[in-house]
Amino acid sequence: MVTAVHSDTDLRRRVWEAASKVVDPEIPVLTIADLGVLRDVEVHDGRVEIAITPTYSGCPAMNMIALEIELALERAGIARPTIRTVLSPAWTTDWMSEDGRSKLREYGIAPPQASNSRRALFGEQRVACPQCGSQNTELLSEFGSTSCKALWRCKSCREPFDYFKCH
Repeated sequence: MVTAVHSDTDLRRRVWEAASKVVDPEIPVLTIADLGVLRDVEVHDGRVEIAITPTYSGCPAMNMIALEIELALERAGIARPTIRTVLSPAWTTDWMSEDGRSKLREYGIAPPQASNSRRALFGEQRVACPQCGSQNTELLSEFGSTSCKALWRCKSCREPFDYFKCH
């Protein structure tokens, strides 16, 4: 029995390692682990189940992410995983890693602000420009290049940029 438990633990580690390298098809500098979309890996008697949570219900990238997880596991020699989409609790930007936030900024997208207050609900937040760092910015549109981003502009460097919306 100890061998089965040990092999399940090793398999879980291998599955997590392979799945965590899958990138978001909409923001390819982020992995699903960076985003916090990869929620859990369970292994029972050699059967693998992976839980993923979309950044918002109806996210069109989830089908591609599930397929990419299956392919990544197949390349790692792990066959026939079950991919389960979990909607509750709902995904929040608090699940995004600090490394993921840094990657977004380097990519030119303002990362979501940590520890959001109710001010964000009323459009009162200050978003730092990912190009120059200025907080002298303005919202141009609640709709950016994807549904999870809004379009902002820096009043200092005059560059437009996407802001990853807080959820």
